[in-house]
Amino acid sequence: MTPVRTVARAMLSAIFVANGARAVVNPDPYVAKAKRVTDLVAPMLEKAPVQLPTDARSLVRLNGAVQAVAGLLLVTGRGRRAAAATLAGTLVPTTLAGHAFWEQGDPDERRANQIHFLKNISMLGGLLLAAADTEGQPSLTWRTGRFMDDSRRSIRRSIRTARRDARIAMKSAAAARHLPG
Repeated sequence: MTPVRTVARAMLSAIFVANGARAVVNPDPYVAKAKRVTDLVAPMLEKAPVQLPTDARSLVRLNGAVQAVAGLLLVTGRGRRAAAATLAGTLVPTTLAGHAFWEQGDPDERRANQIHFLKNISMLGGLLLAAADTEGQPSLTWRTGRFMDDSRRSIRRSIRTARRDARIAMKSAAAARHLPG
């Protein structure tokens, strides 16, 4: 892990750890804004095979816990790509709920929310880069494909070698029949 990546991940995840912990401890300031998104999501959550809360307060708390844990994972480098993807997934509803600048009437509020909306879009871009970052190592997909290609090549080589050895053995047996004794 390079120092630049380590520092960049720490900087990127700081807001998620801080705000996530804040939402877990005191979700009430976020509930009113989150209600517009949670009301849309609640019917889908009721149909989920796993029992999930559907009230806005519990969902804000759950989102905060997910953000705090994923932020800590991103900082430590454990499951960093999955943590970044998870944070990206939680950032979308958070942004839509908290910074719906298109619904603001006051120009100053609209401008402030638009700035926060664009800031969150920028963070989303950083999270997508972090989720795709393999730290210079080949991806799992590439390594699997390479392993399969190497295996196929090895099998073909073994088959060619076995055929060659069989031909040599047949020629040796034929030559041995013509030898005296």
